[in-house]
Amino acid sequence: MGAAAILMMIGLLLGACSTLRADYVKQPSKALPPATATPSGRYIRAAVKQHIDESGFRLLTLSNNALMSRVVLADHAQHSIDLQYYIFNNDATGRLVAQRLLAAADRGVRVRLLLDDISATSAIDMLDALDAHPNIEVRLFNPFHTRKPSFLSKTTQFLLDAHRLNRRMHNKSYIVDGNVAIVGGRNIGDAYFDAGSDTNFRDLDLIAIGPVVKDASHAFDEYWNCDAAYPVEAFRGKHASHYDLVQLRVDLHRDARAFAQTDYAQAILDKLPNGPSGDRPGAWFWGPAVLVADQPEKIDANEAGTRALRIGPQIKAMTDQAQQDVLVISPYFIPGDNGTRYLTGLATRGVAVEVLTNSLASTDEAAVHAGYSRYRRALLEGGVQLYELRPASGVEQPATAKGTSSGVSLHAKAIVVDGQQVFIGSMNMDPRSKLLNTEMGIIVDCPALALAVTNFFDTAIQPTSAYHVTLTAPHGGRMQWQASKNGKLVIYHRDPEASTKRRLEVDLLRFMPIEGML
Repeated sequence: MGAAAILMMIGLLLGACSTLRADYVKQPSKALPPATATPSGRYIRAAVKQHIDESGFRLLTLSNNALMSRVVLADHAQHSIDLQYYIFNNDATGRLVAQRLLAAADRGVRVRLLLDDISATSAIDMLDALDAHPNIEVRLFNPFHTRKPSFLSKTTQFLLDAHRLNRRMHNKSYIVDGNVAIVGGRNIGDAYFDAGSDTNFRDLDLIAIGPVVKDASHAFDEYWNCDAAYPVEAFRGKHASHYDLVQLRVDLHRDARAFAQTDYAQAILDKLPNGPSGDRPGAWFWGPAVLVADQPEKIDANEAGTRALRIGPQIKAMTDQAQQDVLVISPYFIPGDNGTRYLTGLATRGVAVEVLTNSLASTDEAAVHAGYSRYRRALLEGGVQLYELRPASGVEQPATAKGTSSGVSLHAKAIVVDGQQVFIGSMNMDPRSKLLNTEMGIIVDCPALALAVTNFFDTAIQPTSAYHVTLTAPHGGRMQWQASKNGKLVIYHRDPEASTKRRLEVDLLRFMPIEGML
């Protein structure tokens, strides 16, 4: 028996009681028709009627509004809730959202929850108990062969099946009653709503109404019914019972009450009257919009190179039209040789190109930063303006949420072209987003929304919040990082606020052939 076979056997034996049944027959389902007789449905229908062939949007920059919009929409749901996420954590905010989904299901709302399996292990018992509800179904995308793999089993499976398991579903959508959707960069978990005690993420979502919601529902159905999506019941072994669901309901209710007593929750209540949600009358950004989503078949190793399966060409078609300026927000920014030539080519023909990404100090992904740093000098010499988010330890971030944390990291993904067109979604500018993960987002033609995202960008690149990376001379000069400290300009000559060990780690990783996996 070969070494690979032995490793596979060990990995599967470690989870033998819960192996995946690849032949499990699942029942297909589709999005329910939009609910038009509900108060929300009537309001949205009337608003959309005044804007023929356009969709309406609200921009979620505040993390507490992003959380409460999801909670409020779940509480007002009367027919269906469809969720698609890369991460759904079993933490305070994850359990709060789960509690509201369960409450909706108890009212008769159909809930479909599709999650990537890469990080579902910590929440699998909660997900399994939710799945025991007759109105809730949970499916896992591109799962491991075992339901709750140990670290050794997971590592073994990944090593032996890397072509498949290295391809993940990074999409993020939250669709209620077929009338309103939230699409953007946030996963479900404390760090994405500025409720964590460690690093929190600076992010963007769109609440959408109008024709684009139907397209989001269609995209969800394609993933829900694809071959790579498996019901949690497809794993052998014991699954949660009605009694487990009853206990989960009690536990989630207790946790929700405890969360309501936190300072964070009180800050939410202070903000909520003015915060956006999908069914509250008020201002919307209106414009023609296109929902762009990779096809789920993109994860097939044999299909990854097929352009028709990917959204990248559609986003490039938007930036190709640039005449004045392009703003790029990408936490993972590894443009590669082609992307570097493309961006510097835009700058050469007079388009102002500005990029906001993470600094080494604001990201835990040393390998990603190493990939980015390979192209940093070429971008600067080609006229691209680079900004790197500062970690801002313990500092309130006015463009996100109330409160402080031990640090902040960029997680938003957005592009603005000529103050007119906007992309907001899940896609980074890196090889993984382009070729390995599935991604989605919305392209909107709306100057007012473009201005709102530009304001977010301008706030984020202030010297108190970001380093401006420059060269001491246009060609051949040293790189330097400019920022503000106590109202005074400070200049660094190497990656600021990063330890020597971290800098050495990045320097070593720069020479390793790992860029295609980042």
